[in-house]
Amino acid sequence: MPAVESGPRPVLTFTAQRRGKPPRHFADLSVDQRREVAAELDVPGFRMDQMARQYFVHRNADTATMTDLPATDRERLGETLFPPLLEKVRDLTADGGSTIKSLWRLFDGAMVESVLMRYPDRATLCVSSQAGCGMACPFCATGQQGFTRNLSTAEIIEQIRQAHLACEEGDLGEPVKLTNIVFMGMGEPLVNFKAVFEALHRICDPAPAGFGMSARGVTVSTVGLVPGIEKLADLGLPVTLAVSLHAPDDELRDELIPINSRFKVGQLLDAARSYFRKTGRRVSIEYALIKDMNDHEWRAKKLAQELNSRGHGWAHVNPIPLNPTPGSIWTASTRRAQDIFVQTLRDNGIQTTIRDTRGSDIDGACGQLAAELVAEKGRK
Repeated sequence: MPAVESGPRPVLTFTAQRRGKPPRHFADLSVDQRREVAAELDVPGFRMDQMARQYFVHRNADTATMTDLPATDRERLGETLFPPLLEKVRDLTADGGSTIKSLWRLFDGAMVESVLMRYPDRATLCVSSQAGCGMACPFCATGQQGFTRNLSTAEIIEQIRQAHLACEEGDLGEPVKLTNIVFMGMGEPLVNFKAVFEALHRICDPAPAGFGMSARGVTVSTVGLVPGIEKLADLGLPVTLAVSLHAPDDELRDELIPINSRFKVGQLLDAARSYFRKTGRRVSIEYALIKDMNDHEWRAKKLAQELNSRGHGWAHVNPIPLNPTPGSIWTASTRRAQDIFVQTLRDNGIQTTIRDTRGSDIDGACGQLAAELVAEKGRK
């Protein structure tokens, strides 16, 4: 099995390099916790609702401009509940201005990325849930960086608030509504399940509890943490589950996706099928097509067999042309191999759509921008 050319393969880990926690932020607080903090700060409970409407409805995190708050309290509440969590380092635009990839510096210097994409009638944000990633997938730019730490709920939500503002202010060329959130940025969301699950409530709960976005517009991706899928199914929010499968057989997936050593393909697909039964939400099967590695016709037939053996219509396959990363031998499949793979799935009754790839001209693979900045500092 080929390895990354620039060095040894990363190691699967759940242990963060850094343990420091970001400061408490208003977006970390549930409705019940807001009441507790109101008592702690000696302010009426309705002040929390006022700040929640400012934050989740008006996208405002500056208490100095919250004129519905008493002037005497604004500075104190701002310092206590709205510490700055994200600092914009760089924006790169692509696709005629309809894609913006942002690099953010966190309170401890860790870097994360988000990608905002405009479509004809909507906008989608790809959000990060961790700084780095411990899943060690050898073809993934983020996986090569290792696992720095989990993001807090508020660090996730701040990416989304900033994206709402960018959409409303026309940063994508014209004002557009942010309707979709995909947890497909840096990190494995189900490793950071507590913060991610809280973030899902802030995203979907109606104001003033959250942004009030539709759960059907939210996708949570995983490389295959079966216990996390089961917890997600019990959350009570009908978000879409996306499984980054990339191989239908354990022999290859053990090499491509190291977590497969713990949860095999059969276990993973059983959990995904169970998620469909519990939530009624069709599961997305993500499949990065890698030249001469996983793009064989027989593997397409094997994938169709695995899905069909668990029923029909419960999964939709999204083949993804691989976005190669520097220092790696992994590259995208040929167009002919891609076409054969897709047609084989369709011929076997599997709904299949080639996933739109954005930002290929701006280091579109997640983690590349952060890795480049680290490399620049090293050269200096």
